[in-house]
Amino acid sequence: MTAQSFPITAIVAAQRPHRKDAARNYDALLAAAREAFAEHGAEASLEDIARRAGVGIATLYRNFPTRRALFESVYADEVNALCEAADDVADLPPWQAVTTWLERFTAYMVTKRAVREALEEQSEIFDACRTSLYAAGGPLFTRAQEAGEARPDMEFSDLLRLVAGVTATHFPDDAQRERVLGIALDGVRKTP
Repeated sequence: MTAQSFPITAIVAAQRPHRKDAARNYDALLAAAREAFAEHGAEASLEDIARRAGVGIATLYRNFPTRRALFESVYADEVNALCEAADDVADLPPWQAVTTWLERFTAYMVTKRAVREALEEQSEIFDACRTSLYAAGGPLFTRAQEAGEARPDMEFSDLLRLVAGVTATHFPDDAQRERVLGIALDGVRKTP
């Protein structure tokens, strides 16, 4: 499955402006919002986001008329990037493909925590994101299982919950988070 065939891809494409200058502002706002949400959570200042993006607050509101629209767009953009990452790693050996994708997934979880605070879980965006995530990462995990490199008694949803649990914990630094995630994934890897 290519990134273009994931449900969230159509939503992301429809939201992005077509004019080059407008698309550049839109992308800058998404990047600034992602950064601000990671630092300050759901309460990040919209004025700060506009300033970080190098645009005025009116440009932010022209692209994202509500705070919710901004949260949904950041979330959808992150999931779309995860779907693309699944395509990027698909040719790696099975275990390496799934763990490389999971590294990207852990970075996404930081943004998701902030956005999740602001959005209820039942929405068109959440449904499309969940469907896309399973369609992107599920085959990588299944391939690792079929190659005998991952536990056969796990489902992909088990793996995502495990990684989400690790990333939900506060760590003093990224190195410790990566170490703990490695320990958790050792329990997923099937050893000969």
